[in-house]
Amino acid sequence: IHNNQTTPPTKFCFFSSYFHTLSKTPERLRKRVLATWTPDQEINQMRLRSGADMKRKLTWYDLIALGVGGMLGVGVFVTTGPVAKDKSGPAVLVSYIIAGISALFSSLCYTEFSIQIPVAGGAFSYLRVTFGEFVGYFAGANILMEYVLSNAAVARSFTEYLCTAFGQEDPNAWRMEVDGLLKGYNMLDFPAVVLILLLTLCLCRSTKESSMLNIIMTIFHVVFFGFVIVSGICYGKTENLIQPEGLAPNGVKGIIDGAAIVYFSYIGYDSVSTMAEEIRNPSKSLPLGIVGSVLIVSVIYCLMALSLCMMVPYNKVISSSASFSVAFQNIGWKWASNIVGAGASMGIVASLLVAMLGQARYMCVIGRARLVPSWFAKVHPKTGTPVNATIFLGFCQASIALFTELSIVLDMISIGTLLVFYLVANALIYHRYAIKTNNPPIYTIGFLLILSSASIGFSISWNFTHLQKWGLPLFGACVIATTAIFQYLMPFSGTSLDRPDHEWQVPFMPWPAALSIFLNVFLMATLRKLSYERFGVWTFLITLAYMLYGVHSAYQAEEMEMEGDDNMRPHCPNSNGEQPKVDIQVL
Repeated sequence: IHNNQTTPPTKFCFFSSYFHTLSKTPERLRKRVLATWTPDQEINQMRLRSGADMKRKLTWYDLIALGVGGMLGVGVFVTTGPVAKDKSGPAVLVSYIIAGISALFSSLCYTEFSIQIPVAGGAFSYLRVTFGEFVGYFAGANILMEYVLSNAAVARSFTEYLCTAFGQEDPNAWRMEVDGLLKGYNMLDFPAVVLILLLTLCLCRSTKESSMLNIIMTIFHVVFFGFVIVSGICYGKTENLIQPEGLAPNGVKGIIDGAAIVYFSYIGYDSVSTMAEEIRNPSKSLPLGIVGSVLIVSVIYCLMALSLCMMVPYNKVISSSASFSVAFQNIGWKWASNIVGAGASMGIVASLLVAMLGQARYMCVIGRARLVPSWFAKVHPKTGTPVNATIFLGFCQASIALFTELSIVLDMISIGTLLVFYLVANALIYHRYAIKTNNPPIYTIGFLLILSSASIGFSISWNFTHLQKWGLPLFGACVIATTAIFQYLMPFSGTSLDRPDHEWQVPFMPWPAALSIFLNVFLMATLRKLSYERFGVWTFLITLAYMLYGVHSAYQAEEMEMEGDDNMRPHCPNSNGEQPKVDIQVL
């Protein structure tokens, strides 16, 4: 017993030190929550924490392929049929146009930030530089959750479409039912797990090789989309666009509500911005890659929606992912349903590959900031990829995809991504008009608060019929007038002399960013109550994790060395009666 006396004091020392650290939480929160970095620190100082650098091998056409591959997934098959039948009718084409414009505005905001801060952190880095550590952490945690859950959902969809490609009518034909597990968690999906593990191994090996694989799959996928578009337009009937109740049977409201649903088919372009550290010429390649991919996908989606509504009258469209297969059967091409399954499977693999690329880089940069263990920040010196983050996240989503039904996962997706897009648009305006100029920040903050409030008012009025008569014109006019007044009164440094190497910037500011804020608020207002309840639970959990771990870990990494605060190192006696210093490394 006497020989083991050193163990209890050591454990006691650890816990007492940790509780002593927690007692400093209010003080550290005051110092860390609004702590910001300069773009130069983010690019140089923070990147050194990964050890090795990511290899710059990607070009502009790699980025376009990654953007197209990331967005041309299962979304268009899942959303087009239900929206055409229940919301927009044949005007689902217009819904896609509106959603594409919204995605374009958001992508412009991402593009300017990605050029100024060409690191792998995406929205996390942009918001941390602009609004401080906690906002960046909040956005990063939300977008990681969206990536992991949506990737698990997409992987399970892969199994269903693969069954269709091989002629199986039962979507659960290749799944294993296990008695004793709760309903919704009892259909084990091993093909989805195998797909995730194979892509994880591919991503660990090389980003360039992964990009080449994506290019090959994207080319085949675009050819498949071309087959659907040409077949639908050539063999469909134009009268189906106006029968039986006209182009927009549910009016403008049906078109807008449909746009809110199909918008989620565009989510994926933000993955391109996380490739900024691996691009040879970021200032030229990023605008082409991000904006170009959004424009290409918008055109393809609109033509796909047009072909579906020409093949089948909107009231006969099947409200499921099989809507295109049934449409081909309507024109007598039953064999085409197998092609639809094969093409959709190819698109799912491409979109999953791009999303897994993006999520690993988010985790890597959050690890650099020490908001998660620094182990995630390590970049392999030979492959130049964040191997640890890639393997960990691949394991997480493989576990979810194995057990969890698609509908359960999809209920938890959307609001976090829209909120991040909203925050990035706010950050661009604040960065342009408050940080890069001598304008008082209070004016920009006031404009953003009024703009967001008016957008919320417009969204509430849209959802309540008795408020539409006066609410829509009032709040709509407020959005336009506030933006126009702000543009007139607030100058910003937008000349070529203020930008290094004539760096690209979003034109016609602040209108694109203001419209992005308005549209993202509007789309969030269309989500179900359940989404907000689950988002509230997730927000509580990540805030708790920040207070118990993140703020202390970041404090030690960023400030403890500068301050030399010995009081944060409690003393515990060892077996020799000495008082050694004990560093609590939360990392």
